[in-house]
Amino acid sequence: MAHRIDIARTIPDNRAKTLVSNLQNQGFKVSGAEIVDSYTIDADLDGGDMRRIADSLTNPVFQEGRVDDSFKPRFDYAVEIGFLPGVTDNIGNTVREGMEDSLKRNFDGQIVYSSRVLFLSGDLTREDAQRVANGLANPLIQRINVLDYREFVNSRGFGSKVPRVRISEKPSADLIDILNADDHELQRIGKQGIANPDGTRRGPLALDLTYMGTIRDYFARQGRNPSDVELESIAQTWSEHCRHTIFADPIDDIESGLFKHFIRRATDEIRRAKGNEDFCVSVFRDNSGAIAFGDYLITDKVETHNSPSALDPFGGSATGIVGVKRDAMGFGLGAKPILFRYGFCFGNPDDERPLFKGENKTQKMLSPRRIMNGVIEGVNAGGNQSGVATPQGFVYFDDKYRGKPLVFVGVVGLIPREVNGRKLYEKRAMPGDYIVMAGGRVGKDGIHGATFSSEAIDSGSPATAVQIADPITQKKMNDAIVKEARDLKLFTSITDNGAGGLSCSVAEMAKESGGFFVDLNKVPLKYPGLQPWETWVSESQERMTLSVPKDKWDEFSGLMQRRGVEATVIGEFTDSGKCLVNYDGKNVMDLDINFLHDGLPKRRMTTKPFVKRHAEPNFSELEDLTLTLHSMLGRRNIASFGFISRQYDHEVQGNSVLKPLQGRGLVNADATVAKPLPHSNKGIVLSHGINPRYSEIDTYNMAAAAIDTAVRNAVSAGADFNRIALLDNFCWCSPDDPERLGQLKSAALACYDTAVAYGTPFISGKDSMFNDFKGFDENGKPIKISVPPTLLVSSLGIIDDVRKAVSLDAKIPGDVVYLIGENDEEMGGSEYFAMVGEQQKGEAFIGNLAPRVETGRNRRAYESFSRAIERELISSAQSVHRGGLGIALAKTAMGGMLGLDVSLQGIKGLATREDYQLYSETSGRILVTVNPANAGDFEETMKGSSVSRLGTVRTDDKFIVKGMDGKRIIGTSVNTLLHSYKSTFRGY
Repeated sequence: MAHRIDIARTIPDNRAKTLVSNLQNQGFKVSGAEIVDSYTIDADLDGGDMRRIADSLTNPVFQEGRVDDSFKPRFDYAVEIGFLPGVTDNIGNTVREGMEDSLKRNFDGQIVYSSRVLFLSGDLTREDAQRVANGLANPLIQRINVLDYREFVNSRGFGSKVPRVRISEKPSADLIDILNADDHELQRIGKQGIANPDGTRRGPLALDLTYMGTIRDYFARQGRNPSDVELESIAQTWSEHCRHTIFADPIDDIESGLFKHFIRRATDEIRRAKGNEDFCVSVFRDNSGAIAFGDYLITDKVETHNSPSALDPFGGSATGIVGVKRDAMGFGLGAKPILFRYGFCFGNPDDERPLFKGENKTQKMLSPRRIMNGVIEGVNAGGNQSGVATPQGFVYFDDKYRGKPLVFVGVVGLIPREVNGRKLYEKRAMPGDYIVMAGGRVGKDGIHGATFSSEAIDSGSPATAVQIADPITQKKMNDAIVKEARDLKLFTSITDNGAGGLSCSVAEMAKESGGFFVDLNKVPLKYPGLQPWETWVSESQERMTLSVPKDKWDEFSGLMQRRGVEATVIGEFTDSGKCLVNYDGKNVMDLDINFLHDGLPKRRMTTKPFVKRHAEPNFSELEDLTLTLHSMLGRRNIASFGFISRQYDHEVQGNSVLKPLQGRGLVNADATVAKPLPHSNKGIVLSHGINPRYSEIDTYNMAAAAIDTAVRNAVSAGADFNRIALLDNFCWCSPDDPERLGQLKSAALACYDTAVAYGTPFISGKDSMFNDFKGFDENGKPIKISVPPTLLVSSLGIIDDVRKAVSLDAKIPGDVVYLIGENDEEMGGSEYFAMVGEQQKGEAFIGNLAPRVETGRNRRAYESFSRAIERELISSAQSVHRGGLGIALAKTAMGGMLGLDVSLQGIKGLATREDYQLYSETSGRILVTVNPANAGDFEETMKGSSVSRLGTVRTDDKFIVKGMDGKRIIGTSVNTLLHSYKSTFRGY
């Protein structure tokens, strides 16, 4: 018999007050609300047991708990929101663990189902109540019940109905007839998936006709059709998400592909040039890249979780950040995750125009506001509960992200080079080792995640691709493996169950040994009834695959049991050259390992030049440049996103040096600094560069600017210019379009040119190619929305002494203000052009001249600036990028809460208009303040680079800028600037 526990507040509930306020802002006539937390428990327990459980969940100071007796406050409508059957319920799982501790009993599987009941009062109709529920729940993962007062009383509440998964069909592996299929049917299988008996399809395999033909030829040689397990496994392994075929296949006259020809070659050349100064240790061959850090290695990896976040923002982003955490755990024999980083590209959160995946206004997509809020909350939940700091990130807005957001999540790890003579960055699964799955169990969530992410979002995008993260379960697993099992030498190799689940993790590790055998009946499941192919490809979260020597299994298993981590032997690594999977005593997969990994055919791609000229903006200089500065500070892409930074824990583990919000004014910084080892002042610097709007003009300059910005931001905070590594994340659209491929090729060329010129190697990366939405607009008309070609470049730098790190805020009145670099009239794609265009024409101006990166000039300046920081000549430093010099001046002043008195007279460069001087985004510039006593040494250190003396830091909060003729053009106060900077997202 199922029971229900309801817990209500006995004092005013701030959650309810916030809910009422938000609903009133949305136009609902809500006068009051109460919130009750509910738990349905599917277990045979007596009244005493239930009372003990209820008491353990209730804080008697401000809560009351009831068992099988619903609260009945005065209300008009009650709304219950819980998870759908099969969706991971972290709260429910935590309550189950508490029950086991309290009752000294073990309960197998999910027996606790959490939900929340909202009691709403006001002038509401049933339709209003349903709309409220729809706005608070995600139908992909949550269930909704709505009752009015009379219905609630008559039915005695919502009852204790259990949302258990019920699967009646008997699991079995099916043979798929591709030997007799024509090309049309092969295309349907590849695009829509394997057919079910009722004619529906299982979901995309993301295999085109070339791939499907190759698979058919392979099985024709075997004299048989494939099983669904085999076909699904090949699809996961060959997916664009896993194999990055667009970067790997021949393109035009480049036989080796874009990655090897541009990205990998750049790193190889840089490492050879550095010789004994090479600081790279592991690049492009493990779950993360790694650089030297004394007796340790620092690892870094940045992933994307775009497609899942479009369907379920909270689940998509949360699984993204806990998933990338496993990329640190899966590096070598296990690195300790020490820092997270993030980046979000959203549509306009005030845009309420609906989008639909299906015809006739069906399958409505979430609004940009819902996506933004859910993504931010998901990274909060996944990061803060993981015990890992999240200091570094950004947020960027553009209407082209309305159909599909970009969600970047990264993890930095720490691992000793050696323990007892064993190199911890080397691993190899050995024949005869057990295949062990550790962590969470397998369910239907996360099926087709890899193949789904290799396609545009459309009406066939599967709900099963959505997952829910469980960071607490993962934290226990991480601690047990990295902090204990690794140094006890209890396993020989490890990787995460990310894209493709077991099908990919086991097969990848089997390349080390030469083959594998898996018994699917031994895989722990969340609930019975999964089909064999579902068990094999599911991406359910919080799982790692390990190779454990047989003589170490008892010790490993015992350790995991003591730490509350489930670990199960599911097979054995072999040297057979075969990939064998068994279910119910029969082989459901029997593939040559060489075909699985290397059988996919090469597809030659051709490009066309991308040529798009924009009308060059023609407008007079704005009259009120003070008002212009305030307007620029309030733009979404410049304004403070402190509402995100403050909710992400950046202090856990105690390694934070330079924070995400800096100075007395708490201004968002472009770089953060951390000290990984308590006994050493050696530190790391994290930053990034991203300039999507430049792609409208030229992806070469877009990519070069991303690298330059990432490097400059890190150098400005104190990173040694000669020890900066890069990570690339290409997020592209329509890669089957030759012009889009041309843009990609141009960006990859820029990566090679700029990285080699700076000597900054790439150590890791990830691409996401199909960032398009294909559906219908608010009028039911077909629409395609593609993201702008976007490259995020993340930088990881070394600083020998974190005490010399430099923050952005002006610190001492009287300090001299300098600009390193030149101001040119490179306004194309600038935030200033966008603002003026929106004000005058209703849409952003683009222009035709994006900033170019003068690598020779910039490198000289950055190397000199590194020496200036090493000599402690710099009081503050602010990289000049989005928004230009005007924004950099404002951030320096706001950070220190000190005024500035500066002039544009004598600034080096080609800019002739004062507004262009202020808002050009020319590369290579750093704004600094310097103690007057150090001014001579600073100028001597920077000799050979362009340096302009602008003015001084004031004793008061007046912010004054004089123009090119010496007359005042901006006059305001720091407090007024700060109000403009922080008003945009106030209340978020």
